[in-house]
Amino acid sequence: MPVTLTEVDHAGWVADSQARADLSRIYHDAPGERLPAPADEFVCEHLKHGGVFCCALFDNRLLAAVSVNKASAAWWLAHFCVRKNMRRRGIGSRLLALISEAAHDQGKALRVEAMHLQMEDQLLLVRLGYRLEASGTYFELNPLAAGGT
Repeated sequence: MPVTLTEVDHAGWVADSQARADLSRIYHDAPGERLPAPADEFVCEHLKHGGVFCCALFDNRLLAAVSVNKASAAWWLAHFCVRKNMRRRGIGSRLLALISEAAHDQGKALRVEAMHLQMEDQLLLVRLGYRLEASGTYFELNPLAAGGT
């Protein structure tokens, strides 16, 4: 499945009804304990505070998303979710690889906080080339490993 990377920022959310519908569907499929607020409220708040969503796009539809805060030295990822009917097809792994390439192209580190990750998510990150930072507070992508995903 040829998935491409697209970003949805606040302006895109306001202007694109399909992006609004797709992001809402993606996060309504997320297990409730993974989001800090109800799905639509979570998406709106993240965008309102300057965050973006990096999304997997296929056939003009968003299939997966991750919230991204683009801090000065690193992009911080959180709240990763794939549409329920699209899981186990490699879309999530492909999305992380595309985000890694984009961050690398901009000279940014790619990080994920470890505190709120479930064990299955930690195992996936390790398989994809992330390594737990020495203090144990976040995972950082090893750029050499990212190319192999």
